[in-house]
Amino acid sequence: MPNPTAAMLVIGDEILSGRTRDTNTQHLASQLGQVGIRLREVRVVPDDPAAIIAAVNALRSAYDNVFTSGGIGPTHDDITADAIADAFGVAIAIRADAFALLAAHYARTGMAFNAARQRMARIPAGARLIDNPISTAPGFSLGNVHVMAGVPDIFAAMVASVLPGLTGGAPLLSQSLRVNRGEGEIATAFAALAAQYPALAMGSYPFVENGAYGTHLVVRGAVAAQIDAAMTRLAALFPDPAA
Repeated sequence: MPNPTAAMLVIGDEILSGRTRDTNTQHLASQLGQVGIRLREVRVVPDDPAAIIAAVNALRSAYDNVFTSGGIGPTHDDITADAIADAFGVAIAIRADAFALLAAHYARTGMAFNAARQRMARIPAGARLIDNPISTAPGFSLGNVHVMAGVPDIFAAMVASVLPGLTGGAPLLSQSLRVNRGEGEIATAFAALAAQYPALAMGSYPFVENGAYGTHLVVRGAVAAQIDAAMTRLAALFPDPAA
């Protein structure tokens, strides 16, 4: 049975402008691989309702799970919750349980629970809240779409809250071999080996170190014995001259 699939939608002008570096994609990919969910696509869209709606609807119909990051805070440009509601054709309003969580949080911290902060209690109808143990303001899941904050620590905490409730598959395993040769030297033999292991994904990733070219050869798959066999063959094809 094939592993479940996922896509990620990164939302925010700050990502597209280069002001903020996206680290959430790498974290999500790593966490999904450990539970056997394959991340198959990542899109980045601006703070534009039409762009968010179009991307959400395309991705949720193509993959088993969609994870979004960004745009669920207290400011005017935090429009993700409204766009998700529009994508699903449901209403959005302040929800009592989310409001209570936030009210208690701001009471504990002594900060004002003002109108801007109350916006974070606006949840689309039918959604399930995603726990936020760091700053309390919840994310939410609607259908197969999981809507999370963009702040990396909070995003990671929300991912940890969501993953136990999802159906996974065989974890994705990987091994790598460093070869002190350029890709052009190893490409033919590497391709021939990859063809012999169709159940494995094999990739080559070049690097330059002290002016010399090299390649990291990575083998990924769900069956450890197959990966071990392929790595043995790789090591024989490209022995370490220093060994």
